[in-house]
Amino acid sequence: MRRSLCVLSSILALVATATAVTVTVSSTASHPIPTTLWGLMFESGDGGLYGELLQNRAFQLVTPGTTGALAGWQAVNGATVSVIKESTPVSSALPNALHLTIPSGKTGPTGFGNVGYNSGLKVTAGSTYTASFYYRFPTSSSFSGSVTVGLQTAGGQALGSTTATISGSQTSWQQVTVTFQATTTPSSTSNLFTVTLDGAAASGQNINFAMLSLFPPTFKNRANGMRQDIAQALADIAPASFRFPGGNNLEGNTVSTRWQWNTTVGPLTSRPGRQGDWGYVNTDGLGLLEYLNWCEDLNMEPLMAVWSGYSLGGTSVAQDQLGPYIQQAIDQINFVVGDPTKSAAAALRSSLGHPAPFKLNYVEIGNEDFAAASTYPYRWTAFVNALQAQFPNIQFMATTYVNNPVLSPTPQVYDVHVYQSPSWFVANAFQYDDMARNGQKYFEGEYAVISTNDADVWSSTGRLVYPIMQGSASEAAFMLGLERNSDIVFAACYAPLIGNVNNNQWTPNLLGFDAGAVYKSTSYYVQKLFGNNRGDQYIPSTLPTRNGTLHWGVVKNTAANQLIIKIANTASSTQSLTFNLPFSVASSGTAQILTGGASTSNTPQNPNAIVPTTSTISTGQTDPLLLLPQASQPPPSHRPLPHLLLVALKAFTVNAAGPGTRDRPLVPVVQPATSRIHITVNAFPLE
Repeated sequence: MRRSLCVLSSILALVATATAVTVTVSSTASHPIPTTLWGLMFESGDGGLYGELLQNRAFQLVTPGTTGALAGWQAVNGATVSVIKESTPVSSALPNALHLTIPSGKTGPTGFGNVGYNSGLKVTAGSTYTASFYYRFPTSSSFSGSVTVGLQTAGGQALGSTTATISGSQTSWQQVTVTFQATTTPSSTSNLFTVTLDGAAASGQNINFAMLSLFPPTFKNRANGMRQDIAQALADIAPASFRFPGGNNLEGNTVSTRWQWNTTVGPLTSRPGRQGDWGYVNTDGLGLLEYLNWCEDLNMEPLMAVWSGYSLGGTSVAQDQLGPYIQQAIDQINFVVGDPTKSAAAALRSSLGHPAPFKLNYVEIGNEDFAAASTYPYRWTAFVNALQAQFPNIQFMATTYVNNPVLSPTPQVYDVHVYQSPSWFVANAFQYDDMARNGQKYFEGEYAVISTNDADVWSSTGRLVYPIMQGSASEAAFMLGLERNSDIVFAACYAPLIGNVNNNQWTPNLLGFDAGAVYKSTSYYVQKLFGNNRGDQYIPSTLPTRNGTLHWGVVKNTAANQLIIKIANTASSTQSLTFNLPFSVASSGTAQILTGGASTSNTPQNPNAIVPTTSTISTGQTDPLLLLPQASQPPPSHRPLPHLLLVALKAFTVNAAGPGTRDRPLVPVVQPATSRIHITVNAFPLE
């Protein structure tokens, strides 16, 4: 068995002198840990997790003829471009098109281009790009020629392209799909995707284009898939559950703009998009099926929400008018788990390439319905009674405050959200210890340190742009409380998950990104350490002191034969811990260390300010194992001090007849603890 120690510390000035703590670890588990415990929450992916590179690719929800309708698009070499309402649209869902006119007298490549989302288009030499578009000539023409599809820098340097033939006789919509390889990696993401024709050969031609698209290689090569670097960073967390599709983005500002599953599945031309709830249009290219595929790709348990009859603008659907919305929720669940021979929604799933049902054990009724607590009781009752009758094996989660208002039937799970300061997270690390064990469970569906302002975390004063080490360590202390109480806390998700560093509506986020890179925060590394060091059994130990500065927990990973010890130090001074373990351990292992100043963040300018390092450690039966720097070493300003630490040791069984046998299942030692691990946890370095 391997022993792993995860030490996390912050700068909360709660003690002034060093302390010594002895922790006695039990030889038996108190409860199993849910496999769903550490997960992800996500709700809006255009320009980020969703791999599509083109902004405003289908002219969804724009006003034809306006400058705003051309967001992301521009003319190349003097061509005339505008967005029109098509008389014969490519689909009823996409009524608009880009109208291109090649003026007379032009020579050379002439057409239009797209600048991508916000910070541009990343181009990587050797990568294969897949481009597609629909085109038609509004009036039949004798023209027949090549269209060049490719990438170029803002200055016009070619980065890779290919050609396709189009015909002026094509007056109905025709899709063109091409692939090409980038030949150069430019130094900037200020690049342009272009569709051009020879100006002289195409002089005077008018052509309409619809549903244009450009994808780089995607995560696991999924068609219509995820951006590789963001998806891989999330996969590296090893998340076990996934909450979707929201969040606020589920609700809509109005009833008509709510997220609707049926408008997010099928061909991209059948998805009209919607005004998202974070200030921009959602293409819905990342729809219900893509979310479910993502769950399978990362082996995550889906935690799916259905719309509950309330929109962010304050409208609650009347009790006697809920029927159509309940039916839509039934259809949504049937799309996920239904029998294709009995459900039209399930048959649609099957026709889209997934005849087998997806996994689905949890469904959330709405999002943050404490905002409409006066109407949630009748909405909850109507939805749950109808859904439970159809899907008796699914657990339904409520989204009001716990037991306020009282709901019927009694919720099996409550979704709890909290955005607070570092001190709040430390002070509330024991909040679930006092919850009744009455069969009710809890989902910490959104949580994060967002401010250092204890008086008002929503004020601009103290609001964080990026997670800081102090906040991340405080989150870790809170997470240890969730893990200790995982007999009733079945899942937890940091939120928000990702944000564009050049254009965001909320800070901080777990991951920052722009067109060219992903920026992993200090909180990201906390999530990764917890996600990659799971236990399936919780091992009791001496409880930390409430309102104290040290937090710890012990879990067992049976399959890997590991005992994992995690520690959070929220003190401003050095602290020492001794763990008395009722097991023998091997003499060496590895330590993963994360260290940095309390207010230090990983930023685009310094993305690796705080990253984990790995070293080898050794231990003995009674000799102390000093894991952090001694006071005799250089002062803090000249050396790193670990705030996150993971130590792995291989253990072996012990019997009375002789020495232990390695690599066999761990068994309790009958006599008093035979192993002692001593850890000194230092304070944050002065800044």
